[in-house]
Amino acid sequence: MLEVQQIVAGYGRLTALKGIDITVRKGEIVFVVGPNGAGKSTLLKAVSGLISPVSGNVSFHGKSTAGNAPERICRSGLALIPEGRHIFKTLTVQENLLVGTLVRKNSAEVRADMEMVLDTFPILRERFNGVAGHLSGGEQQQLAIARAILQRPSLLMIDEPSLGLAPLVIDQVYESLRQLNQNGLTLLIVEQSTQRIMELASRIYVLRNGNVVLEGTPDKLTDGRDLDAAYFGFVSDAA
Repeated sequence: MLEVQQIVAGYGRLTALKGIDITVRKGEIVFVVGPNGAGKSTLLKAVSGLISPVSGNVSFHGKSTAGNAPERICRSGLALIPEGRHIFKTLTVQENLLVGTLVRKNSAEVRADMEMVLDTFPILRERFNGVAGHLSGGEQQQLAIARAILQRPSLLMIDEPSLGLAPLVIDQVYESLRQLNQNGLTLLIVEQSTQRIMELASRIYVLRNGNVVLEGTPDKLTDGRDLDAAYFGFVSDAA
């Protein structure tokens, strides 16, 4: 579904990604984890067209995205929830959700999908006519996910969905993501923390200093030592 091949990208003289390869297959939940400054957010920006790679290629559904504007990439079925959620805090929950439907024309499908996201995130139905800025951090994250889902993406990318949330709220957000994946949505999730991902991930990439330093399935990383070694940059006893 998504192929990132030898991507080099950055900002001016700063090279944040140094030729990385990442694959996301249909139906997977793929995590990219790593410390601050590893290049995780840069990866999502390069994939979504917000920045242009210096070299390498990104292909989605077998077609290169090179030169495509972010809105065209989004219309092709690839949605991004950036770090910080970026909801419209002065608008109501309903108005925020309707923003996610602007690229769609079938009103009957929009109504059905609106009911689906409100069933998935009951708090949004409860706060439907309330101002989005009055929602808690976890509720705003649910709103951001629901709004993205209303675009009907085939691949949803999320930048640090657990950032700033309480542990119980993180569990609720990830349970919602699990349900969405079970209903057919493919996910690429960037996280700084390695907690909670082992049970959910199809595969995990560890990014450090702009390089993929480890990639594997949870069953191959089950004791966590190799994952910790790659994340923190020390040699694992298991090596």
